[in-house]
Amino acid sequence: MAAGKGKRMKSDLGKVLHRAAGRPMIWYVLDAARSLGPEKTVMVVGHQAEAVRETVASGDVEFALQEPILGTGHAVAAARDLFRGFSGQILILSGDVPLITPETLREFSRFHLDRSSRLTVMTMRPENPAGFGRIVRDEAGAVVGIVEDGDAHEDQRAIKEVNTGMYLVEATLLFSLLERIHADNIQGEFYLTDMLHEATKDNVPIHGFELKDPLEAIGVNTRSDLARVSGVLWNRIREDLMESGVTLLDPARVYVDYQVRVGYDTVIHPSVTLAGATEIGRDCVIESGVYITDSKIGNGVHVRLGSRLDHALVQDGASVGPMAHLRPEAVIGKNARIGNFVEIKKTSVGDGSKAAHLTYLGDSFIGKDVNIGCGTITCNYDGKTKHRTTIRDRCFVGSDVQFVAPVEIGAESVIGAGSTITVDVPPRSLAVARAKQKNYPLRKRPEPNSSDEDRKS
Repeated sequence: MAAGKGKRMKSDLGKVLHRAAGRPMIWYVLDAARSLGPEKTVMVVGHQAEAVRETVASGDVEFALQEPILGTGHAVAAARDLFRGFSGQILILSGDVPLITPETLREFSRFHLDRSSRLTVMTMRPENPAGFGRIVRDEAGAVVGIVEDGDAHEDQRAIKEVNTGMYLVEATLLFSLLERIHADNIQGEFYLTDMLHEATKDNVPIHGFELKDPLEAIGVNTRSDLARVSGVLWNRIREDLMESGVTLLDPARVYVDYQVRVGYDTVIHPSVTLAGATEIGRDCVIESGVYITDSKIGNGVHVRLGSRLDHALVQDGASVGPMAHLRPEAVIGKNARIGNFVEIKKTSVGDGSKAAHLTYLGDSFIGKDVNIGCGTITCNYDGKTKHRTTIRDRCFVGSDVQFVAPVEIGAESVIGAGSTITVDVPPRSLAVARAKQKNYPLRKRPEPNSSDEDRKS
């Protein structure tokens, strides 16, 4: 179910599209359900239906539209046509409960099938059951109903076992029960929990599967809930990384999103964020304050303090930073060095080349074993169009050089410090483009402690 608006989120974004540990929360639920190998997967959408469809964009998911949005029972009923002729078991999950694990769903399914159950509800015993519907059992321990927190009397509120909102139900039974529920409540909505009351009228046994870890059933209704869920997901990711051979010097201060992959023997310092589809190889060092998103880092790479990498490729043995900025389409070759306060954009830097400090390289190709001096700039933008700078292999570029693109520097050339290069330089050439230095004598300056009369003279 992914139709709700999530009013308490106070957002223009649909609730299930909010990101937890770098990923829309609906994806966690969907992946957990897929782990069972279902014959059919149906997602009920309503609020921002098109946005949810576009986010999921998967061929194995069918969509049912709930319109208007009149409660959980009404949401499940909206999927009736897509299950026409289906006689198997239907697993009902909420799109705002992203912590449920594939292992738990497999246990839930086995419990249901082993008992030949037609209706099973997943329950839990949280530390504080306030706000949850209480599970009511008879003397034999069979589930006979769910009482909402607001409707429960004192004895029922003392019940610790509560409803998680997850169910396994035989398809034909499910839709026959939903036909009988009513919206005779303050909200004027059709509650899915009412199907249990209808099932007991027909003497249909209801089984309760108790969830071992209540954390898995946390629902996201507020920004605080989202932060809590993200924290649990990040902890799971940290544990997986450390189990796989990654060193986290201070795990609680490292944030690694769901899609990120890190090789063994890599060391990650505190205050690091790894986001998006980032891949980091083996034996790397990622220092504090580094932010990497949607980038690929090879083996043996050292990313130093305070650097940011965005859609970049850094190959084996290279070093980046401190305080470097690799922007989209930056490609850093093997054993290259990008130093402090260097910015790279849409530029390929060849193997063994180095730009040690205070440099901007944009829309450029830098060959192998090139030295880029301090303060070098590729002037790539003429106010209307971006132009390309090409510096071939084994060139030496002095400090404070400006390349006014488009321009090409031939292999093994030397560019004198302070030059502004506006035309191509042939291979194995020395290029110096600056005004000739002239020295002029200065008038004698007065001594610091001289008198006013001395200064007048």
